[in-house]
Amino acid sequence: MMILFKECSLYAPKFLGTKDILIGGLSILAIADQITPPTGVDVQVIDCSGLKVIPGLIDAHVHIAGAGGEGGPATRTPELQLSHMISAGVTTVIGCLGTDGMTRNVESVLMKAKSLKQEGVSAWILTGAYQVPTPTILGDVGKDVAMIDEVIGVGEIAISDHRSSFPTAHELIRLTEHARVGGMLGGKAGIVNIHMGDARNPFKPIYEAVEMSELKFTQFWPTHVNRNDYIFEDAKEYGKKGYIDITASSYPYFPEYEIKPSKAIVEFIKAGVPLEHITLTSDACGSLPDFDEKGNLVKLEMGHPRSVFDEIVDAVRDEKLELEKAIQVSTSNVADILKLHKKGRIAVGKDADLVFINEDFEIVHCAAMGKLLMKDSIILKKGSYEK
Repeated sequence: MMILFKECSLYAPKFLGTKDILIGGLSILAIADQITPPTGVDVQVIDCSGLKVIPGLIDAHVHIAGAGGEGGPATRTPELQLSHMISAGVTTVIGCLGTDGMTRNVESVLMKAKSLKQEGVSAWILTGAYQVPTPTILGDVGKDVAMIDEVIGVGEIAISDHRSSFPTAHELIRLTEHARVGGMLGGKAGIVNIHMGDARNPFKPIYEAVEMSELKFTQFWPTHVNRNDYIFEDAKEYGKKGYIDITASSYPYFPEYEIKPSKAIVEFIKAGVPLEHITLTSDACGSLPDFDEKGNLVKLEMGHPRSVFDEIVDAVRDEKLELEKAIQVSTSNVADILKLHKKGRIAVGKDADLVFINEDFEIVHCAAMGKLLMKDSIILKKGSYEK
């Protein structure tokens, strides 16, 4: 079945005016001021007057197979549910392992990505975990990236954190060079996602790795750069050289430490960080722990996919950032960094991942890979074991 969306305000992410959009199969077939439904085929026509349409969000840091465990076995977080993606306007996820590279494995993340794809959304993964040497599937991060379709990079590798294995500059260089070559061989980004901890001068290991090698800053993708005031200030300078990723989920739980994500986007832009270098991800299904000065766990929360959309809305409403710029941090920027050529933009030939929102910034419709998964704010497709 084809679907024709009529008279929607198109943010591709650039605002292109009021358009009709025709999708069919997996792709966007046509975009025009006015499209007449094709004859001889089954076409569902949906009136979208008064609605804005944006690209489906790409949440590039999600613990899709569960994570956590810093407080013991009972604090392991659950897997990502399909309905949580759809209700958040997320049509693509990048899965990762995280802290627990000891009792969990990359294979489980891979199989969860395959299951999400089977359920109708898009999913890729990062191989590895916090630790270096890092767990892999084929014995080397480069092999995983080059030879496994779903693996597009490495991470999250922890630095500047008490849970990190504190890789030396040489270890970080070797791992990143393998990821890069694997990416070249597999036609993928081969980027290394870096978990940034609370230590002072947190970017130092990356600066050392770049200084001692032929690697570029853009080969690294540090995340959690809004976790405290001093890493936030350092990220203003680092972001002029390489990519920086803001975490959306944790602010409501740790407002005394964290910079609100919507504000962080605007502050980075004001500081001279190119908008194209800024991304926003949720850390969904990841545990969000707080430790005291003695290293004791005092608080534990969990991230949610909806945080990305909510912070984009706050960036528009509260920080007065244009919508086309606000959505870029979780659409076209991520697609470009990860070389997901059919994602992140609304254009003919791109994957039909579309999110329709009303004037109150409520999600009304959501389509992924050409199929309508939410209509009139009602989720039409849930995961295999969701009620």
